[in-house]
Amino acid sequence: MSADHPHPPKPLARPDKVSLWRYLRLFRRDILSAQPARLYRAWMAEFRTPFFRSYLCNDPALVDLVLKERPKDFPKSDRVGEGLRPLLGNSVFVTNGEIWERQRRIIDPAFEGGRLRETWPAMRAAGQAMLARLAPKADGAPLEIEFETSHAAADVIFRTLFSLPIEDETAGAVFHEFRRHQKAQPILNLAALLPLPAWAPRLHRPETKRTAARIRALITRLTAERAAALAQGTAPDDLATKIMATPDPLTGARFGTEEMVDQVAIFFLAGHETSASALAWALYLLATHPDWQDRVAAEAQAELGAEADFAALGRLKAAKAVFREALRLYPPVPMMVREARCPVKLRDRMAPAGAQIVLSPWHLHRHERLWDNPDGFDPARFETENGKACLRSAYIPFSAGPRVCPGAGFAMVEGPLLLALLLRDFRLLPVEGRVPVPEAHLTVRARDGIWLRLHRR
Repeated sequence: MSADHPHPPKPLARPDKVSLWRYLRLFRRDILSAQPARLYRAWMAEFRTPFFRSYLCNDPALVDLVLKERPKDFPKSDRVGEGLRPLLGNSVFVTNGEIWERQRRIIDPAFEGGRLRETWPAMRAAGQAMLARLAPKADGAPLEIEFETSHAAADVIFRTLFSLPIEDETAGAVFHEFRRHQKAQPILNLAALLPLPAWAPRLHRPETKRTAARIRALITRLTAERAAALAQGTAPDDLATKIMATPDPLTGARFGTEEMVDQVAIFFLAGHETSASALAWALYLLATHPDWQDRVAAEAQAELGAEADFAALGRLKAAKAVFREALRLYPPVPMMVREARCPVKLRDRMAPAGAQIVLSPWHLHRHERLWDNPDGFDPARFETENGKACLRSAYIPFSAGPRVCPGAGFAMVEGPLLLALLLRDFRLLPVEGRVPVPEAHLTVRARDGIWLRLHRR
């Protein structure tokens, strides 16, 4: 890698051996820097504590076993939801079994290909609003770009879900409360690390509980208003209407208000937080790689006119490649945790029932024995034989198998579109001395933000 194109930043790894207490403290602060460097080469690693046993699996065969071949034998670990429960309740992100299957039967039709095409005008309008907000700030002064991408992603969610721009009072309030919640919410709470009985209180921070309660109250208001509009036949044809009007094909039951609030909360978390994270990192990568920035800008200027329709997305090849590479280097959800329902052989070891099975997109996407130049930024890699093979076997930014994120297609429309629109109108430069340090909160964000300079093209 040349001096002009240094490797994109990644967190320093911890020493290979630390005490359990030190590990728990590091883990609670930031998942990524709490892990040893050997995980970037290991096919599997076992962690034993007095409280739980876990196995981090980087072997693509094991990833397929857990996510695709025997997903029912590896349900989502209850520990995943411990820290997120105040906000997400029993959303599709944390449920298992019949509850999860029913939720997906109702949700999935809203995100089918034809429905994605229908969201294009709302996404494009959110993108134009983003450009209008950024225009006065394109003076070359340092700008914290994560806030701007969060604002844009929230606007996309509210326009596509509830037909409301972010300027709407309730939509804006949810956005600002979510920013507070993000700062108050550690990636995992104590119950995710230590096995607590169901009756034991969960020690969530007071601010975590307050912000979650305020967000849920605002979403409840929107959901109740939409239910009333559905009853009167005046509801707009958006994602919320589609989901709330869709009956379970097996039982005929629809989501009640409380369950719909749970789902909207995860749509906002998954559709806003993860998109904002990936888009911000993509912009930083382009600011530090002007050759690729010029390619994306030229493509966008050729393909994204004022009336560009959904078909233009297929021609944004450079923007899509950059966004895909940003998701590889900075997967918004860095780790996924499943639980073994029965004893299972993992390579040469037997994992007992109840073992935590950790799948780490962060380490899998940078695995030194799988990817060529694993820490480098190279959007063209997906056209190589190595890149194509890894795309099939070692690339899971949205998970895989039956539990693949229902909004994966949505994200792959939104991300390249917003990226291309922004590069069409603005040139990006890094801020000297402000190299972002990745760390995991709700998603992979930068410790002190991502700072860039914007100039009008």
